[in-house]
Amino acid sequence: MRAVIDTCVIVDALQSREPFCKDAQSIFLLCANRQFEGFLTAKAITDIYYLTHRQTHSDKATRDVLTKLCALFGLLDTTALDIRKAISAEISDFEDAVMVETAVRSGVDCIVTRNTKDYSKAPIPVYAPAEFIEPLTETSERSQPRCIWCRRRFWRHFAFYRSCSWLRPRFGCGIAI
Repeated sequence: MRAVIDTCVIVDALQSREPFCKDAQSIFLLCANRQFEGFLTAKAITDIYYLTHRQTHSDKATRDVLTKLCALFGLLDTTALDIRKAISAEISDFEDAVMVETAVRSGVDCIVTRNTKDYSKAPIPVYAPAEFIEPLTETSERSQPRCIWCRRRFWRHFAFYRSCSWLRPRFGCGIAI
């Protein structure tokens, strides 16, 4: 799956904004683990620079953050055609319309944003971060190894096994397939 990640989600993760940061940071991890292909628009990079620089007050630190983001996410160029289409688009917020047109032209599958209501007329699916990560985490959970003895997913079994000292001598198999 290929997804454009909106600026608000990136900034939520970078600035640990509660209560949104957990889902935003999960998106970073899922992208790093190649569960999906994440993209940012060129316009989003300039916005992220501005918002991050306001917090760090350091050009070098901000550029380091951008370097890491560019290594993690792909970049999509915004063209003159995207701008022209966004001007006449039915989406009321112009910046959102530009992102939609860039995403459509680039052939991505969806957009991930906290601001889903502004994208109601988008021609591609738009997901909130929690909606987006749910099927991806279910897929990765299904692929977890299972315990031979109890068929629990191993990481859950291990946590339960460690917390129940009276079970260790009797049932602690600790074997995963």
